[in-house]
Amino acid sequence: MVVCVCNAIRENDVRAAARKGHDSPCSAYASLGRRARCGQCVPFARQIIASERATA
Repeated sequence: MVVCVCNAIRENDVRAAARKGHDSPCSAYASLGRRARCGQCVPFARQIIASERATA
């Protein structure tokens, strides 16, 4: 599933970044060489990161 349309970031990318220790959307996106643009994806990215951290 696409999380960020502006940057073509997929859910798997955000989950992988969270598993590597990135604890915010900005940090996760930066690890992928991108940054949030319009910001509509940030709440969903936060949910994904929280879900990954809860299962870790």
